[in-house]
Amino acid sequence: MTLLTDSLIVDGVRLAYRDHGRGEPVIFIHGTPSHSYEWRNVAPHIEAAGFRAVTYDLLGYGRSERPVDRDTSVAAQTDLLEHFLDALGVDQVNIIAHDIGGAIGLRFSIAHPHRVRRLMVIDTVSYDSWPSSTWQKIIEDNLDDYTSMPQDTFNALLTRQLGMTVTDDTLMSEDVLRAYLAPHQSTLGRVSFFEHQVRHYDSKYTEEIGDELTQLTMPVRILWGEEDRWQPLHYAKRLGDAIPQADLIVVPGAGHFLMEDVPERVVHEISDFLRTPAPATARR
Repeated sequence: MTLLTDSLIVDGVRLAYRDHGRGEPVIFIHGTPSHSYEWRNVAPHIEAAGFRAVTYDLLGYGRSERPVDRDTSVAAQTDLLEHFLDALGVDQVNIIAHDIGGAIGLRFSIAHPHRVRRLMVIDTVSYDSWPSSTWQKIIEDNLDDYTSMPQDTFNALLTRQLGMTVTDDTLMSEDVLRAYLAPHQSTLGRVSFFEHQVRHYDSKYTEEIGDELTQLTMPVRILWGEEDRWQPLHYAKRLGDAIPQADLIVVPGAGHFLMEDVPERVVHEISDFLRTPAPATARR
């Protein structure tokens, strides 16, 4: 399934996106190693429930541009999110964000609290939680010489990693697995994966905002797979303790990619959260 339908030039780069529905805007921010495909069983249901659902591929990911000389770190993606919302004419938005998308959502909410009505983070990176031990090993072994990696070796590496994101291995196989691998089936795709994604797996972007999480006053829901093998549950509890009045929901039997393990539950939690009263936010 191809979720994205359009492209937009934002701050000099091209972002692939989908903007459907009417009502309160909701933006979905994906994680890594991923792209907006992960929201295919979620975003259309939120749109059908009466919201304006916006999904997009982060810069350097999926069908968005893969520039050779542009920063694609969490910090840079946060700045680009502001420009993207401006280009769409969205003043205030509900953010639903997964993995590194959660770091982008948290950073944006701290920097621009007047623009965020509600924030949900799903199995997000936080504090010093990333890169996970398996990703750290990949960085140590491959980041200096990945250009010589054969396609089959790359596919095997990424397939092993993607297999860790779900509790039911059959959910990350066949067409679904091929869709996650698809952006990287070329030399450019492999180079982009390491340069735009893996090179920026750096916890400094979440550690530096750790003390600022107490400033968040909008409704925040933390949704977490109990069996997440990359982001252990104790980080969810730490976030829940730090963010005032944050609502922590733990999903039994689910892993890091909740949208693959239990998409119906994710839709339910988002729908419920979007009905949570959000206080009026002062405009700067």
